[in-house]
Amino acid sequence: MKELWIETSKQNTPTDLINQYGDVIVERDTASFIALKQEHPILSPTVSSFESLEVKGKILRICISDKSTENMIVEAAERGASYLLISTTNWRVIPLENLIARINGKSKLIAEVTNAEEAKVALETLELGTDGVLLRSTHLEEILKTVAIVKPEALKLEMAVAKIISTKPIGNGARVCVDTCDLMAPGDGILVGSQSAGLFLVEAEVHENPYVASRPFRVNAGSLSMYTLGNLQTTRYLQELKAGDEVVIIRQDGKTRKTNVGRIKIEIRPLILIEAQSGDKLIKTILQNAETIRVVMPNGSKPVTELKPGDEVIVHLTAKGGRHFGVSVPDETVIEK
Repeated sequence: MKELWIETSKQNTPTDLINQYGDVIVERDTASFIALKQEHPILSPTVSSFESLEVKGKILRICISDKSTENMIVEAAERGASYLLISTTNWRVIPLENLIARINGKSKLIAEVTNAEEAKVALETLELGTDGVLLRSTHLEEILKTVAIVKPEALKLEMAVAKIISTKPIGNGARVCVDTCDLMAPGDGILVGSQSAGLFLVEAEVHENPYVASRPFRVNAGSLSMYTLGNLQTTRYLQELKAGDEVVIIRQDGKTRKTNVGRIKIEIRPLILIEAQSGDKLIKTILQNAETIRVVMPNGSKPVTELKPGDEVIVHLTAKGGRHFGVSVPDETVIEK
């Protein structure tokens, strides 16, 4: 299990999000670093002071500037340092490769990063990757992106059950197939809806049938004006997606993972309007009207062509309010029909 350390300062008190996902919260002041959850100071030795320093069981923070500092880190591991927090001044990948190979489990190796992209590189270097990362950012979106990389199993959406009220064929329109760079399983799909307040879980094309092969990389996601999740905080219109963009795959139980779009295919197809009720919310979506398009249910899934009033489907209900370029604005008054 990879570890996520998050650095804060006295001017930036750890939020609930940081406390929820951070394995270790590191507080920085002018004199030292403290790993709060371990109540252990983090030492930052220099080359000249290292030889006289007792390192067994300690957390050391060292910047790699040359081969001598790399060797110093390896020596610290051999002398029993518990954690080595590593940053680099110039080269990033090669020093980490060397340390992963040379330390080989003697100490936990944590790479300092400033964003999710750097975290991904550290965790994939030399295939094994570091034991974790120390994120030096308290930006909400950057934390969530990094959590998705370090511990994707931790991110989960709250799913709800809605009852089908009605279905209605509405003629032809432009629908979007989202071909991803991932393979999905039964119960996997993406969230799609006419209103940002409520999104239906549309299943990937994972089922075999007599007429067409399964395409487990694809979600036939519906009308091009439907909302979907760009990430866990923002929505996008299906029409906006293009090759290389990130999308969120959702499991039936709400667990999430990120993938990228391989391509988007827009074609004119017959459509169907689906309305469902969850609590006091009436939510809608428009999907292609065909047997291969299925919505996820509490037990399995069902083609949109077979949906009946009273059927229960899996949905995600979002916060009240409006959206400004996909970002939730909870206090805005908005009416969606």
